[in-house]
Amino acid sequence: MTSRPAEPMQQDAGLANLGQGRWALSGDLQFDNAARLLDEGTAAFGADARAEIDLAQVGRVDSAGLALLVEWSVAARSSDRVVVYRNMPARLGALAGISDLAQFLESN
Repeated sequence: MTSRPAEPMQQDAGLANLGQGRWALSGDLQFDNAARLLDEGTAAFGADARAEIDLAQVGRVDSAGLALLVEWSVAARSSDRVVVYRNMPARLGALAGISDLAQFLESN
């Protein structure tokens, strides 16, 4: 029998305030934490005219994690606000591309 490699441990996701409308998102963005992060992000930068979110420390992303980022963008646009994503991981960009959602994650 061939053993499969162990799955990497999930990295707890978090949102950190860097000041002046800048935020850092880290960890794995997945189904089990997307709703919590949606609420945290909405409360944290929901009133800011512009929020810049650094994704450099983001690990694994599934469709719920992608939906989280799209929802932040759509909510901002509907309220004449801007969300800018920086340092997007290649896998996240690829997932957005094949899902035809890349336009929601474009940096301004």
